[in-house]
Amino acid sequence: MPVRVGVCQTPEIVGDVPAALRLIREFAESADGVDLLVFPECFLQGYLATPEHVHAHATTADLRLDVRPAVVVGLIEQRGARFYNTAAVVRGGRTIGAYRKTFLTRGERVFTAGDAYPVFECAGVRFGVNICFDAQYPRAAAAVAEQGARLLIHPAQNMMRRENAHRWQEKHNELRRKRALETGMWLASADVTGERGGTHLALGPTCVLNPAGEIVAEVPRGVVGMAVADVV
Repeated sequence: MPVRVGVCQTPEIVGDVPAALRLIREFAESADGVDLLVFPECFLQGYLATPEHVHAHATTADLRLDVRPAVVVGLIEQRGARFYNTAAVVRGGRTIGAYRKTFLTRGERVFTAGDAYPVFECAGVRFGVNICFDAQYPRAAAAVAEQGARLLIHPAQNMMRRENAHRWQEKHNELRRKRALETGMWLASADVTGERGGTHLALGPTCVLNPAGEIVAEVPRGVVGMAVADVV
C-alpha cells in the first residue's frame, strides 16, 4: 500500500509557537486522505540560528498534536545544556522519535550536531529524515537508505538574501535529485516562502521526487500551499 505524503510550503513564523501550531492544524484539516504531513526546518519556533533566539525559544521534542495524519515538524530542541536543529516525528498525537541535523552550516554553531539516523514507519512505508544542509552530503541520505527506507523526508528552510534566493532556487532540487538517484528513495521536501525585512526572500521549493529524481508533485514557487503524492 502507498503512503500519501503532503509537503507543506509555509510562511516563515518566528517566535510564535501558537501560530505555528494553528497552521499545522489548518494544514492537517485540509489534508484529506494524507497519511504523513511534512513541515519546514525549525518551523515551530522559526529558523534563526542566533544564541538569543535559540535560548529564548528552544523546547523539548515531546510534542502533542491533536491531528489525524502523522507529522514531521522542524523545531529547535533543548536537551540539557545542548541545543539541536531537530525534526520531530509525531504519530497518534505524540512524538514517537526525532532526527537531529548532523551536518551543520558555519552559521549554526549554536547547535550540536546529531549522530544518528533513526527510521520510522507510516502506512507500512519506512522513512528517515535529513534536514536542509544535510542534502550536500551523500552519506546522510545513504545512512537512511541502508536501513531499508523507501522515503527520505527533507525539511528545509531557504530564507536567503534576495540575490541568493534567485540564484539557488533550482540548485536545491538538483541536490535532492542526486540523493534520490543515488539511494533509490523517494524524497519529500518542505520549505518556507515569503520575505523577511525586505532583504531576504524564500521561494521554496517544496516538492516530492520519485526514485528517478522526477518531480511528481510541487507547490508553486512563492505560494503557501501543500503538494500531495502517493509514495510506494
